[in-house]
Amino acid sequence: MPAAMAHDTRALLRRGTVIPAHPLALDAGRRLDERRQRALTRYYLDAGAGGLAVGVHTTQFAIRDHGLLRPVLELAADDMTAHAKARPLVRIAGVCGPVRQAVDEAETARELGYDAVLVSPAGLPEATVDDLLDRSAAIGEVLPVVGFYLQEAVGGRYLPASYWRRLADQESTVAVKAAPFDRYRTLELVQGVTASDRGEQVALYTGNDDNIVDDLLTPFHVHGPGGPVVRHFAGGLLGHWAVWTRSAARLLADVHAARAGDGAARQRALTRLAGDTDANAAVYDVRNAFAGVIAGVHEVLRRQGLLEGTWCLDPAEGLSAGQGEEIARVRALYPWLREEDAFIADGLTRWLA
Repeated sequence: MPAAMAHDTRALLRRGTVIPAHPLALDAGRRLDERRQRALTRYYLDAGAGGLAVGVHTTQFAIRDHGLLRPVLELAADDMTAHAKARPLVRIAGVCGPVRQAVDEAETARELGYDAVLVSPAGLPEATVDDLLDRSAAIGEVLPVVGFYLQEAVGGRYLPASYWRRLADQESTVAVKAAPFDRYRTLELVQGVTASDRGEQVALYTGNDDNIVDDLLTPFHVHGPGGPVVRHFAGGLLGHWAVWTRSAARLLADVHAARAGDGAARQRALTRLAGDTDANAAVYDVRNAFAGVIAGVHEVLRRQGLLEGTWCLDPAEGLSAGQGEEIARVRALYPWLREEDAFIADGLTRWLA
């Protein structure tokens, strides 16, 4: 029988919330820095995140090779569980690999109290579409599934609209994350999910860090089994929201208000459309084919005092030449990014305690 999600958690997921992809805090020896790992979690939750995705690309898939998957999931779970006593949270664990590995990781996540799993398509070059769907169904027996359209530049693959329809047909699928960084493929995903008989039950989340505001504001006029419908991205599950998270929560609040008819809120969101893409280009190191994507996230957090350095598990990963200057440029240019600094300075001692 497919796994089910608690009613209040499912309601939050469908309503739409901010879900940062959780980074990995390391010390200078590239060992897990538990104190700062917890501080990151506490920052995101106090900043207004409605959940976290842990063990995903931003956390570094290589945590599995270093025996860190369970410790990292457990640290975040502890603080999320404490917060969940006051308000609902969506606790999402990333799983990857062949069926047995992915199911084992889902079982670990369930044991630690996670609500759903984000299923990565990366690392399975020989798998057919049917294989991927069978894998999702097997994982869905353990925990509800969030489907994931990962961009090809970091290990994803093309997945047609028929794949997304069939994934939405699975009762365990509660949401999908669209992150192909491609408008055509994003539309195909929305069309595929909507074409399913249970498409209305599957929440749409943007993972297109290059086009966040546009995704959130766009009404997708598409066709479902009963005729024309309008679908929206409910929220975002984003590596970019691992930085400037309070700003992200304010953006999503404006988007939801704009959909309810608030013209001023819509205008505030629109003023960020180009700026947020510019900021993401700097953080994700677009000019160097995403080579510094993880280190770029770390650099923002380092400048704010949340991390001590930009260290990644792979010593070859780091900031690209000029990337630090680009991050400084966008921070100086866009006031909503600078406004985060005071919030972090006020809470940093408490989060590190």
